[in-house]
Amino acid sequence: MLQNASQAVGEITQRWRAIDATERRADPFGAMRRAGLFRIGLPGGDASLDSFSAIALAEQAIAAATGELGLATAFAGRQLIARFFIAGFADDAQRSDLLPRIAAGDCWAAVAISEPGAGAHPKHLQTAAERQGDSFVITGRKAWITNGPVADIFLVLAIVAVEDGRKRYGLFAVPRDTPGLTITPMPSLDVLAPASHCELTLERCAVPAAARIGGERDAYPAMPLPFRDIEDTVGTATTAGFLAWLLRAIASQIEPSEDHALRLGRLKGQVALIDTASRAAILSLDDGTPPVPARLIGIRALAAGIVDEVRAHFAVARTDDGVSRALAAYDVLANVAREPRKQRQITLGQSLWSERHE
Repeated sequence: MLQNASQAVGEITQRWRAIDATERRADPFGAMRRAGLFRIGLPGGDASLDSFSAIALAEQAIAAATGELGLATAFAGRQLIARFFIAGFADDAQRSDLLPRIAAGDCWAAVAISEPGAGAHPKHLQTAAERQGDSFVITGRKAWITNGPVADIFLVLAIVAVEDGRKRYGLFAVPRDTPGLTITPMPSLDVLAPASHCELTLERCAVPAAARIGGERDAYPAMPLPFRDIEDTVGTATTAGFLAWLLRAIASQIEPSEDHALRLGRLKGQVALIDTASRAAILSLDDGTPPVPARLIGIRALAAGIVDEVRAHFAVARTDDGVSRALAAYDVLANVAREPRKQRQITLGQSLWSERHE
């Protein structure tokens, strides 16, 4: 499966790279659309592209070719939302409406979960959807919506009931032009362009009951919760691609020497380990095998060590604007969900004491 995906994705990314670089920078998502990148990872077309692995291969290729983490993550976020939320949970009518348009580049879906001052913790979210006849009326605010400024459809998580003090959630497809919906762009980090974020204010936004994604199930444990791990896992492909780009960028600007070659050779070997571990982790998403938490922790730790060493030993990391900008973007992404990742690492360490007593 991976070989077929690699060939199919390679052909599409080659078409994308053949587009003039100036044109790609001026209209990054338009260039992706023309090359066919938005078909990657979605069902209904080429079977070799219908996988998480295909999205990861494309994301890695984008990062490796450009070093632009914002571009790679904006692409991957778009495709993952369509694959996981819509292809995975939408009904036949919703899928047949949305997926072809998303694959063609005519529609962009963004997911709206986090809220101002509350983050994404289900206990603190307040946005609610009230059933009124054949409609739901949604009221609340959302924040940090990745790709929100360019989205056509927002998948809004909202409370639909409270049972014994526990909130139950639904996920609703809310079109951009819904009356009562206000989109407010958030300040964008230049180093992550063209990725962008926005806030939503929903003032009694009415959507038909048919707009609910995933039926009557409690949406939070079924969708947002596992999606975090999927994002983290597929994101390791961006890390692998970015580090490959970084080493090439460093090597192109330093004086060839045996000492430099020795250090770069070791770092390249470590990047190869990250690449191998990343592909194994992403394949587990496609074949349904249990995830290995230690693998993602190891990838992040090894990547951080590589970046630290590059900064410490190669002046170009501090003096070249392109490399410095790319490293700043890496820092931003490395700090996303820092606390939950820290807790997982602590749990992994604590497991050693449990193993000691077995």
